[in-house]
Amino acid sequence: MPEKLVIAVSGKGGVGKTTFSALLLKVIGKSGKNILVIDCDPDANLPDVLGVQVMRNKTVGGKAAKLKEAISRGQIPPEMEKKKILEKEIFEVMIETKDFDLITMGCSEGPGCYCFANSLTTQILDTLSKNYDITLMDMEAGLEHLSRRTTRDVDVMVIVTDPSKMGLQTAKRIKELSKEVGINFKKIYLVGNKFTPEMQPILEKTAMEIGVEFLGVIPPDNQIAQFNLEGRTLFDLAENSPPVAAARTIAKKMRLIS
Repeated sequence: MPEKLVIAVSGKGGVGKTTFSALLLKVIGKSGKNILVIDCDPDANLPDVLGVQVMRNKTVGGKAAKLKEAISRGQIPPEMEKKKILEKEIFEVMIETKDFDLITMGCSEGPGCYCFANSLTTQILDTLSKNYDITLMDMEAGLEHLSRRTTRDVDVMVIVTDPSKMGLQTAKRIKELSKEVGINFKKIYLVGNKFTPEMQPILEKTAMEIGVEFLGVIPPDNQIAQFNLEGRTLFDLAENSPPVAAARTIAKKMRLIS
């Protein structure tokens, strides 16, 4: 494994990116490595499955919206460096646990895109990730993050798909779009979520056709659905549960753990 590694988890909405990210974090969290987790999805579901409470004012989106409002009202002197302000705010929203640090992006309030704050945030997170052995990013659904080039410094892209034609088509499009916008990942993997052994050959064939490496599958599991329904963290899953065992095999294949 490289000295510093940035991993992005991508895919169509609803395929299980957050579930996979949580399972992967569960098996690598005790490795002794410094780990930064960034929930890039505006819906901010990752903290829930990690058992971490995050308030609106503890998200980067909330802080960026506050900065945007302050600038528009002329409350910040022109000579004051905006990046330093937002950097301080991002450190304030970081949640530290014994196994990982968590930053929740959330979504900006108000209409329209605020590209200035988004650009500053990307720069700050790029710098921040250099202080960690592993940065794990649970990306927003779809392809917009690729078109915006917010994954430009990612080493490994893990594309998650469920057993659906739409999920596989999105996986193919992510691979194509990354090439179109000139993002050169060191590795692109394909992972199946809720795949039975009978379905796995289809996924392996798809990986070969689109030119990515097949990484493995997370099997269907009623306990994950039960935990999600009850609002319990996936960290409470037993170490020998099938999804955790599958995530551990995947982590070893990625050389994240031995």
